[in-house]
Amino acid sequence: MKRAVVLLSGGLDSTTAAAMAKADGYELHALSFDYGQRHLRELEAARTVAKTLGMASHTILKSPLGGAGGSALTDHSLDVPTGRDETQMADDIPITYVPARNIVFLSIALGIAETQQADTIIIGANALDYSGYPDCRPEFFAAFEKMATLGTKRGVEGHAISIHVPLQHMTKADIVQAALKVDAPLDQTWSCYQGGKKACGECDSCLLRLKGFREAGVTDPITYA
Repeated sequence: MKRAVVLLSGGLDSTTAAAMAKADGYELHALSFDYGQRHLRELEAARTVAKTLGMASHTILKSPLGGAGGSALTDHSLDVPTGRDETQMADDIPITYVPARNIVFLSIALGIAETQQADTIIIGANALDYSGYPDCRPEFFAAFEKMATLGTKRGVEGHAISIHVPLQHMTKADIVQAALKVDAPLDQTWSCYQGGKKACGECDSCLLRLKGFREAGVTDPITYA
């Protein structure tokens, strides 16, 4: 059986990527992080999604990453942007960017992949409908994969671990449609950057998610404030 480590935030994208991998026959080992994010609610979603999809394992690690500050997702003195249109989202790297997050997460996933004898790391990033994060670009993942080949035992022995980014060229509407095809549990996901009991519907992540469902002609199954 093919084996993969999947970075699972509990959001729309990571859940869809995981469900697609399951449909492709992968044995999945989920990895999630508590890095001090204000939307810690996403970890509840990740636990539920991992159970629903029948993951072989689900590891939740505590990371000091958020302690470095510099992001509205980890520093409560900074406001999460709301009500922005797509042009505003694309203008710059937003304050919700967490410095080096995907570098750290992928590095830990790489170590787990080696110990689990997994051939692939799956991450649900996408580069079209995104909020300007530099660590969601295809060139970043290509560079990380090259580094992983050079810097791991498996890599130098000719059994390199690949970085699979199945959603990277999809719009949010494409992702919603792909999720429906593989019966991803969209009602169990959490995308909102705020930490409330209901999604705010106003942050960049909520607005992009709602846009995706709207363009896909599907009703979003989660509840908004």
